[in-house]
Amino acid sequence: MLKVYGDVYSGNCYKLRLLLSQLEIPHVWQHVDILGRETHTDAFLARNPNGKIPVLELDNGAGGREFLAESGAILHYLAAGTPLIPTDRLAHARMLQWMFFEQYSHEPYVAVARYIVRYLGRPADKEAVLQQKMAPGYRALDVMEQQLAREDFFAGGHYSLADIALYGYTHVAEEGSFELQRYPAIRAWLARVQAQPGYVGMD
Repeated sequence: MLKVYGDVYSGNCYKLRLLLSQLEIPHVWQHVDILGRETHTDAFLARNPNGKIPVLELDNGAGGREFLAESGAILHYLAAGTPLIPTDRLAHARMLQWMFFEQYSHEPYVAVARYIVRYLGRPADKEAVLQQKMAPGYRALDVMEQQLAREDFFAGGHYSLADIALYGYTHVAEEGSFELQRYPAIRAWLARVQAQPGYVGMD
């Protein structure tokens, strides 16, 4: 059986939980305490030398175990052969485009702001860092709003891994002090994601 190492309140890990629920894939979840620095232990680093969650553990078919890191790569592995990955070449590339956008232009700002507020309790010595994340975070949300004003989903005209990837941190962006009320298209999209079969919330 698949085993996932992660923290379900991390957006990157929650993406996997959502996908696993929607695809009804049996698995075991192993909680990793990131504040307790469990990702820096020798045991964890043997699974992912980069010291980050999530990590997927799976059978390599020869009696051994394999480990796969990076949320986008794990999502792609788990969803192979399902409608969540478009078969059209350009639509597939569009899906990846939005997944890369999430990791490079969205997550570094929206997720980090949430970490400072939710996990660290918004300490005074992190306020300057938090404020630095707001403008680029809003720029990412602006880009999403423009796309969702034209399309119901991000790639291929239907729900895909791109939506799961972007949903992970967007639906909890207000925990990082971002105001989603100004984004009607994003809020409508959030409701569409929540209406998908097999949806499970972060809590």
